[in-house]
Amino acid sequence: MVATPPPFAAFEWMIAWRYLRARRAEGGVSVMTWISLIGITLAVFALIATLSVRSGFRAEFVDTILGANAHATVYQAGQADAVTGRIDRTIAEYDAIAARLRALPEVTRAAPLVKGQVMATAQGRNAGVEVFGIAPENLVTIPRVANQETAQGDIARFAEGIAIGSGVARELGLGVGDRIRLISPDGVKTPLGTSPRIKSYEVVYVFTAGRYDIDRVRVYLPFAEAQSFFNRDGRADEIEVMVRAPERIEALVPDLLRAAGERALVWTWRDSSGAFLRALEVEDNVMFVILSILVLIATLNITSGLVMLVKNKGRDIGILRTMGLSEGSILRVFFICGAFTGLLGTAAGVVLGCLFAIYIDPVFSFVNMMMGGQVWDPSIRGIYHLPAKLQAGDVGTAVALSLGLSFVVTIFPARRAARMNPVEALRYE
Repeated sequence: MVATPPPFAAFEWMIAWRYLRARRAEGGVSVMTWISLIGITLAVFALIATLSVRSGFRAEFVDTILGANAHATVYQAGQADAVTGRIDRTIAEYDAIAARLRALPEVTRAAPLVKGQVMATAQGRNAGVEVFGIAPENLVTIPRVANQETAQGDIARFAEGIAIGSGVARELGLGVGDRIRLISPDGVKTPLGTSPRIKSYEVVYVFTAGRYDIDRVRVYLPFAEAQSFFNRDGRADEIEVMVRAPERIEALVPDLLRAAGERALVWTWRDSSGAFLRALEVEDNVMFVILSILVLIATLNITSGLVMLVKNKGRDIGILRTMGLSEGSILRVFFICGAFTGLLGTAAGVVLGCLFAIYIDPVFSFVNMMMGGQVWDPSIRGIYHLPAKLQAGDVGTAVALSLGLSFVVTIFPARRAARMNPVEALRYE
């Protein structure tokens, strides 16, 4: 009794390999094979490149949020002044509240702030800026601001002057050692009314937070100086809170409210940027669906190639069946032909996609040079460059999708070949 050969035996691989490398004159479809291979390669490359840029953009955006802004901001509900009737939202007992917030296990820093919007002027230029009054010991704990690699000047001299964003410095033509004037309309009260307050400061530090909208408008003043400039003597506008796990900030809100007191309100980084992050998530899902369709279209070329191969190899199929090959063996031969094309295309696409993600900076610089610059406008995008973050999960998703579709679309023409009647295949040969 003749033993049945195991599935995917050596002779099945040999026949499939001969069909794949056969010239068209011999009944092969090498041109269609190459088209399928290139199509899958480009589709997988586009999918990995898009997923890596998506992950990089989200990571960079969140990092700039958490690295230059408070994880949570504690402020107080407005209370009308008994004499003037004006709504007062400032915090008088900011030191005590900050101490209670710092006592929470998850809180790493609680810093009182004074905030205000003023006009900055220097070198005959003007710009609207947002002033943050903060203590020097708290400023050095802000990662994106205290980054000495991207900054100019000495942050240790902050108590002697002012720290400005690189966008403000560029707009006003300032550098370390220059002087900047701040003009506040709510200044000194006189018998004739309120006159603007104008004061000049030395620029001692220029920081780059990595976000255009931050670098373009933000400046830091020492806390006591900001209190004097904005008429906040003995008060603060809000308390900036940093925590160990910013992703869990929503779970910490009740503890922050209890520590801050009955009139306290909390505004988290997810409240301020949540809409944008949700929009990014929707866009990511849509892009993944579109690129998945692109991969499907590329894998359908395998079906076209296999259908042509089965048609051209009808005589060979009939001969192999009469020699004793089973339907399963024929199916596996043509399955190998299609799956091998998908496997090679996927591997090549993974290599190209990973190289793109790793070397995205020189690639982007080349594209920017070829397009004459201004390909990436930071005033629109918010960040200064196109980031990419290569993640094993994204690569695995692309590989699984490509191979899965390649294997599925290969089954149908392979089954057609396996069910071909050998008598009909040889009738006209």
